[in-house]
Amino acid sequence: MASSYSRHVASLEENYRQAIDGEFERVLIHGGSIGYHFADDRELVFQAYGHFTHWLPVGRPQQLLLIEPGRKPVYYQVVPDDYWYEQDFPLEDEWREAFAVRQLSSLEDMPKPGKGTAWLGPGAEIARGLGIEAAACNPEGLLARLDFARAVKTPYEIEQLRLANRLAMRGHEAAHACFLADGSEFDIHLAFLQACQQLDEELPYTPIIALDEKAATLHYQHKRRRLPRPARVLLIDAGCRVNGYCSDVTRTWTRPSSHGLFKQLVAGMDRLQCELVDEVRPGQNYVELHSSALRKLAVLLLELGICQGDAEQLVDMEIPQLFMPHGVGHLLGVQVHDVGGHQRDSSGAQTPPPEHSPALRTTRDLVEDMVFTIEPGCYFIPMLLEPERGSEIGKSIDWGAVDRLYDHGGVRIEDNIRVGAETAENLTRTSAA
Repeated sequence: MASSYSRHVASLEENYRQAIDGEFERVLIHGGSIGYHFADDRELVFQAYGHFTHWLPVGRPQQLLLIEPGRKPVYYQVVPDDYWYEQDFPLEDEWREAFAVRQLSSLEDMPKPGKGTAWLGPGAEIARGLGIEAAACNPEGLLARLDFARAVKTPYEIEQLRLANRLAMRGHEAAHACFLADGSEFDIHLAFLQACQQLDEELPYTPIIALDEKAATLHYQHKRRRLPRPARVLLIDAGCRVNGYCSDVTRTWTRPSSHGLFKQLVAGMDRLQCELVDEVRPGQNYVELHSSALRKLAVLLLELGICQGDAEQLVDMEIPQLFMPHGVGHLLGVQVHDVGGHQRDSSGAQTPPPEHSPALRTTRDLVEDMVFTIEPGCYFIPMLLEPERGSEIGKSIDWGAVDRLYDHGGVRIEDNIRVGAETAENLTRTSAA
């Protein structure tokens, strides 16, 4: 771990040297400050800025990193004099070796970095107090170059993502067992936390734990304590964080009482997702992968009798998007929806998603060691489907099948994928093996 981390830091130093490219002399990265609820002194959950976490997995506020080409990076560890909250935190040996550590009791003790300094992160007022010009705060060109580079992972990063997937799969197994034991959404949530040994605020995002019809709400946010009857379907979207790196995994489970057609749909979606992973290769454009998911979904809908006609016709009418309104995936790293997904190059030029799929978060060309999710889904969402009942498009839909599956919500299968030299590495399924 120590040697791979030191190589990771060396790689970042080179990336920053190239990104600065004479425009600035150094970069000061701020991890972020604590926020508060309106009209209250209660703190919001803190999450460090992504470009800070890319260097150092310290989830504390007011931390600073100074990056200057040709010099050892400096970590300004701010440890306030405070008897209300525990402030001391140990530094791992590999961090001490990679950085020159300077401990401060407050930001007021921070030395001014001098002219030619770029500021990255929140807190423009802090930057002004350090003498950094407004034009040097989060400069677009520098951020575009750093955002674009973050999609390609070092060996250290890939190993953290493997570990985060392994931990998440432990939680998913516990959640599945709790579901089979008639657990509520609340019970399943607690089972996931217990198995992963992580607190809610330590997770990369709030888990989606949806039973039955609630699985049709893509970002379902509640945790029901009790249900009128045992659930037939569980859709769980939950990940873990290891040293700042996120996993993002979704599974859909059924019970014997589930409708036979829905069980076939879950099995078909699992096969579809694996086929998409098998298509991944360097040089492929991510939009091609999304288009392939829509075509495959059209075929599956026809095979199961949920739709009728032919696959090409369904795709032309954009019927698969009625069942899968989201994009097939997104970049993954120190943020769940990582930055730079629509960037065409390091200049910051953008490739927007296609008009038929505006929610697609990634339009990049795939390169080796890029990491992203592949998460096709099939949902029965009344808000999207009902307006087409009786329309020309609706003639291609078997409404009897839809009505039988409304109370099952939907299906999504999501794995985390690394682009290899020729094929893909499924970080989720290999971690679960």
